[in-house]
Amino acid sequence: MTIWLLGLLLLASLAALGFRQGAIRVGVSFIGILLGALLAPPLGRLLRPLLMATGLKNPLLVWVLGPFIVFVLISVLFKVGALALHQKVDVFYKYKAGDLRLALWERLNHRTGLCLGLLNGTAYLILISWIIYAFSYWTVQMATSDSDPTPVKILNRLGNDEQGSGLAKVARSIDGLPDAYYDAADVAGVIYNNPLAEARLARYPGLLSIAEQPEIRDLANDSAFTELRGRHEPIRTVLDYPKMQAIMKNPDLLKKIWETLKPDLKDLNGYLVTVKSAKYDSERILGRWNFDVHSVLAAYRQAHPNIASTEMQRMRRFIEALFGKASLVAMPDHEALLKNVTQLKVTVGTPPANGQTSQGQWQKLDGNYQFTFSLAGKEEQIPATIEGDRLTITTEGTKLVLLRED
Repeated sequence: MTIWLLGLLLLASLAALGFRQGAIRVGVSFIGILLGALLAPPLGRLLRPLLMATGLKNPLLVWVLGPFIVFVLISVLFKVGALALHQKVDVFYKYKAGDLRLALWERLNHRTGLCLGLLNGTAYLILISWIIYAFSYWTVQMATSDSDPTPVKILNRLGNDEQGSGLAKVARSIDGLPDAYYDAADVAGVIYNNPLAEARLARYPGLLSIAEQPEIRDLANDSAFTELRGRHEPIRTVLDYPKMQAIMKNPDLLKKIWETLKPDLKDLNGYLVTVKSAKYDSERILGRWNFDVHSVLAAYRQAHPNIASTEMQRMRRFIEALFGKASLVAMPDHEALLKNVTQLKVTVGTPPANGQTSQGQWQKLDGNYQFTFSLAGKEEQIPATIEGDRLTITTEGTKLVLLRED
């Protein structure tokens, strides 16, 4: 198996190197490996602002390079110190200890160095196994067989070999990455392999605020991107799409997305598969609601049974212009948006121009709900009730029906 070939090559090469360099250099290097592995994550986080200040915008590279640089620096410092210490000991035995003690020392030094080299090889194998495990956990779930680059294919093969050989258990035993890292990979895998699941993202209650971001809306409404995803293009092609790059190069937006996603990753994964949210389904108000123009027309006709047909036609045009594109979004943290509507009162007049979005609040009152919006410069408190997938709001005696977006 590939992973065992890598392990044998690593152990053999470092054992030979240990025999050549000796116990002091290899032993101190081993301490540097352990210390570097322990300090790389916390000190690597301190380097992230510096890396971003140099112009590095890719969050993955920033995340990887920080710990890698710290590990290399610590290892190099210990190797330099080990070389200086080795030279001092070597000078002592060559010029002051005598030939017999020199011969005994060289034999002990090389043989002990070989053993410590095997120890170094084992340490590196464990670290490399963890790196393979952490990265292949993502790449295996988004593999596209022949279209993947050769390095990704090799990484995926090593990752599969780790699982088959049991070496993945060793990698997990030293894994310090948070559960959110792997939960995010599971979510990404479900979305990538099921393009239709993307539509569910915008309806997930925990992501309603993110879905309203201009960059996200623009990408969601891009038909070319939808076609690209429908063809199941490689993940690299998806990430290189211009509008996706605009998101990837916006650190503030990425930070907001991650901070919103992180607490809900497990629940989101279940929602993408079952369309059920254990966290949010109990709060019925959450979601997108579209105004039902037909219900508004029916209610208006019922309230005005003697209305002339010409007047009703005029009211039909008015109501369709007023509510045809209107929607309401009820988000967690009691936030709400009223979109593409400037008034809720159905009165005779000139249809107002749509496009206005009003921010407001919602609260639960004795099993029902109440919205608070500022419309036309006036704050309005609007009671609401829910029956199944129908939301009814009442304002100035007018009842308006909204339907939950599928």
